[in-house]
Amino acid sequence: RRATVIHALNGINLEINSGESVGVIGPNGSGKSTLLRCMAGVQPINAGQVLIRGEAQLLAVNAALDPMLSGRRNVVLGGLAMGMSRSEIDARFNEVVEFSGLGDAIDRPMRTYSSGMYARLSFSIATMKEPPILLVDEALAVGDREFRRKSLARIREIRANANTVVMVTHNLNEIRATCNRTIWLDRGVIVHDGDTETVLAAYDDGNAVGT
Repeated sequence: RRATVIHALNGINLEINSGESVGVIGPNGSGKSTLLRCMAGVQPINAGQVLIRGEAQLLAVNAALDPMLSGRRNVVLGGLAMGMSRSEIDARFNEVVEFSGLGDAIDRPMRTYSSGMYARLSFSIATMKEPPILLVDEALAVGDREFRRKSLARIREIRANANTVVMVTHNLNEIRATCNRTIWLDRGVIVHDGDTETVLAAYDDGNAVGT
């Protein structure tokens, strides 16, 4: 029985400049998350190469936090993993807790958190230090309206400081609010790459006619 070979990405050739804020859209299974994982260096590739100038930080809902430890301990470990000193982490700790909205729950084991609490803390930890390249994978699709508003504001703040943001989301309003460039993926190939309004208009038209 012959195995089926599936190419998550095929013939991708793109360049993202420092300071750009890029949205990545497309249907489920189009290769969006795989693209970000390749950029972050956590997904092996069997052809081609990915060249990154600077450190790429992947922010995803399923970020690798330890559910057996408290939120407080995960903040410390997350900061250390990003190269922060303990004094830098301590200086930012209250800000992280306030942003996440966890309050006293920060001292509870993360296994007791709801999925929304988990994701809010994950976002707060990942943006505790402004990385040169921030990769956001559906991290804003959780939480209430107020948290999504704060998250978007935080991403815009990172962008304003000349760092690079690449964001995957099905929420086109978040793309419009955050990204000046958008890439449309489908079945592992780039369908369209250009300014956000042009690409989203084409994407809307394509969905309307069932393509």
